[in-house]
Amino acid sequence: MLRALLVEDEPLAARRLTSLLLKHAAPLELLGPAESVAQAVALLRAGPAPDVLFLDIHLADGLSFELFEQVAVTCPVIFTTAYDQYALRAFKVNSVDYLLKPIDEAELVAALSKLRQRLEPDFGTKSSVSSTKSAAETSAPALDAVTVAALLQQLRQPAPAASYKSQFVVRVGEHLKVVPVEQVAYFFSLEKTTLLQSTDGRKYVVDYTLEQLENVLDPGQFFRLNRAFLARQAAIQDIIHYTNSRLQTVLHPAPPASEGPVLVSREKVSVFKSWLDR
Repeated sequence: MLRALLVEDEPLAARRLTSLLLKHAAPLELLGPAESVAQAVALLRAGPAPDVLFLDIHLADGLSFELFEQVAVTCPVIFTTAYDQYALRAFKVNSVDYLLKPIDEAELVAALSKLRQRLEPDFGTKSSVSSTKSAAETSAPALDAVTVAALLQQLRQPAPAASYKSQFVVRVGEHLKVVPVEQVAYFFSLEKTTLLQSTDGRKYVVDYTLEQLENVLDPGQFFRLNRAFLARQAAIQDIIHYTNSRLQTVLHPAPPASEGPVLVSREKVSVFKSWLDR
């Protein structure tokens, strides 16, 4: 029985990973998913201890590496991330295993095979195939304090401005149109589609998830308000205190009425205030 803890704040990504694990890692006991550093820390402290940790990088309340500063993690860790050249560079420099999102089924199967080889002594099923491999081939590197500190330092460094997207190419009928980032008010998800809301009131479909957009847009200009909205600061016309310590944002142009009030997720309120007051 493989016990896996999922730390992932994107419901679609969590469901896909869960489905693939149930298909390829049975018998399996799933813990979580935890959607924040705080939830992951609570689950790790409460037990039972997982055999493997699938860890997204960017969570609702910060970088997932911060949980290593709060609790001892002794099991193997496989990081999952949308394409982020800075994150991948940090992983390669520190020899840390990762899977790119959306997770490829074949790559996950390969990662699970490597994980099984590492865990086989514990399960008492060491195979002749794995016994011919060296320790370097079958063991993931340990995430010691030095490695974690190095990763945190690299990931917290702002990426060069040149690495941020400056424009988006969208389709309008049979034509292609270039929308400069300066003309973007916000992005939002609607019925499994990501839409770009321009400052002139037009909407365009873009081939990005909100999580991917977070990695290619200047974080000084854009903030992920909640699971459905990623807004440019200039588009936030007003901020209103809402119930349960949450905040409501008034965006311009106004989102579809069907979306209801655009709230800042409760766990992001303090980060949002700091972002505004930087």
